[in-house]
Amino acid sequence: MHHIILKYINLKFIIMKKSVVVLLHLGYWTLYLMLVLLIILAINANVRPHVVITPFRLIRALVFSPFFAFTIVNAFLGFYSFYFILFPKYFSQKKIAALIFVGLLFAFISAMIPEVVASVFFNPKILFNAGWDSAISISIFVIFLSLIHGIIGLVMRGFITSYGDIHLKEELNKKNYEMELALMKSQINPHFLFNTINNIDVLIQKDAIKASEYLNKLSDIMRFMLYETKTEKITLQKELSYIEKYVELQKIRTTNNNYIKYEVKGNAENLLIEPMLFIPFIENAFKHAENKKVENAIKVAFVIEKDKIKFECENAYSVDTQLKPEHSGLGNELIQRRLVLLYPNKHTFEVENKNGIYKVNLLLSL
Repeated sequence: MHHIILKYINLKFIIMKKSVVVLLHLGYWTLYLMLVLLIILAINANVRPHVVITPFRLIRALVFSPFFAFTIVNAFLGFYSFYFILFPKYFSQKKIAALIFVGLLFAFISAMIPEVVASVFFNPKILFNAGWDSAISISIFVIFLSLIHGIIGLVMRGFITSYGDIHLKEELNKKNYEMELALMKSQINPHFLFNTINNIDVLIQKDAIKASEYLNKLSDIMRFMLYETKTEKITLQKELSYIEKYVELQKIRTTNNNYIKYEVKGNAENLLIEPMLFIPFIENAFKHAENKKVENAIKVAFVIEKDKIKFECENAYSVDTQLKPEHSGLGNELIQRRLVLLYPNKHTFEVENKNGIYKVNLLLSL
């Protein structure tokens, strides 16, 4: 169900974003074309005040004149070179010096192309009617016009990008609450609770002290899920403490001491993360690792650096059965949506599924 909802939201957002973009572009060029036509009317009124220009003659005078190359072609080249090339390569990467240099170069090229077109198709001497002075004056004006349109292109692309990011974040925020509820349900599932309580009940007769210890771990897990997950961020140390207790409770379900390999390398004390980022993958591993007699059937590893967390989780499964690509009811796409919301452009997520090994690699940059 979540998968279908997210696909619907994504499709709805793409359609709406495209319609907004088309309307912005059409509106901009319509207004600009009207401005150019008004300028032509004003020029004609001064030069030939007794001649009445019809709309057809006005458009014809614009299209079949050097003015078209200098105003429309130049504007189009300047606007879209900045819009499609300079924005993603330089502006969004905050390479300001390169943006200024390449922007001036593109403005120059956008100005030279229409000047060549005007000279070839209309009047070879159009730039040099008054010698080099006129050529330089016209070139400076056309370069300036191209630069203005390029800057407007940058602003419009920035607005569209910001609009898209804000809208997508709003949609994802709406779904984030449902995701976290699903995560909560994922943790407090009856199957896990009943098995754990039954195992502790059996253990009470054999080792009451150890049973009490496991009961305290279960209590800590419940407390963590009910209270700690309400906050926006928690320390990585708390998250790992929760995971460790969860793994310990899973261990009592098997007599194989080497069934699970759990490792943590690095210092987790001063790092903050959103709660319950890693547990869906670990739950998935326990859900699909069928043979509890296999050594290292489940491997969970954390490598913690100053500003990075590398997480690996893998489990062996029977190749004779179909491995469902679900994480305790949460599909990979849903989890990736949560990562996109919480760590945009600051994570890499990979899944490998071959030769009876299902492996998840997640790298977070904090």
